[in-house]
Amino acid sequence: MKTKAFRAALPYALPICVGFLFLGMSYGFLMRSQGFSFVYPMLMSLFIFAGSMEFVTANLLLMPTFQPLHAFLLTLMVNARHLFYGLSMLDKFQNLGWKKPYLIFGLCDETFSINCATEPPAGVPAKDFYLAVSLLDYLYWVAASFVGGLIGGMLHADLTGLDFVLTALIFVLFLDKWDRREDRPSALIGLGAAIVCLLVFGQSSFI
Repeated sequence: MKTKAFRAALPYALPICVGFLFLGMSYGFLMRSQGFSFVYPMLMSLFIFAGSMEFVTANLLLMPTFQPLHAFLLTLMVNARHLFYGLSMLDKFQNLGWKKPYLIFGLCDETFSINCATEPPAGVPAKDFYLAVSLLDYLYWVAASFVGGLIGGMLHADLTGLDFVLTALIFVLFLDKWDRREDRPSALIGLGAAIVCLLVFGQSSFI
């Protein structure tokens, strides 16, 4: 990756760092509070790189028996949105050679938002810019999870309820949608879908 592309991507990716530091460290704290070594959040961030699913995985690892089909279907439901916005990047990711598999792997919500909406600065090849954004966001998340895992082991505080951080994030996103009048229909659809699923599947099986 060229230094020029890295410098061009940094101003766009830096705001993501702030959010990832908070969520990633919270994830590290959560894993340590449930008895896992700091290695777990670091490795899961390295190889899974799906924030919401990593929070869910913490509970899956604590189940008495591992159920592969259950884990697969749960992952599909939590991250199904990747299928849709991944399709919109097919044209941009054409003819990128060895970079393409990593760009697919690193296509989280935040990276998609930047790479989809931002035109690379003049003189910076698009493929290098996309890779720089993806790599920066990936490193932010992995580093935050690692630091959270380390610090979490040093804390001697009651971390009960820390797993609510993901729910709080979703609620903040809902409020942001509701604040923009043109986005209210989609916010209501999401709220309605959640209520229907709660009634159909019950509280014990509700995600």
